[in-house]
Amino acid sequence: MITADAFGAFVEGKGPYDKEVGKRLVNHIFSVGNTIDPAEAYRKFRGRDPKVEALMKKRGFPIPSKGN
Repeated sequence: MITADAFGAFVEGKGPYDKEVGKRLVNHIFSVGNTIDPAEAYRKFRGRDPKVEALMKKRGFPIPSKGN
C-alpha cells in the first residue's frame, strides 16, 4: 500500500522522474532510515498517512469518487 501511495506523489508531481519529489523521498525516508518512526517519516514525505485507494487503483479496482 505504501509504495503505491508513494508513487502517487510522483504522479501528482511532474511524473516518475520528478526531482523535487525524489529529493523529498530521499530526505524524509531513505536518509533517516529507522532513526525515527516510519509512519512519521512517511507523513513528512507525503504530508499525510498512506491511503489504501492507491493500492486498489494499482490493482485495477474502481475507486468511487467523493460524494458516492
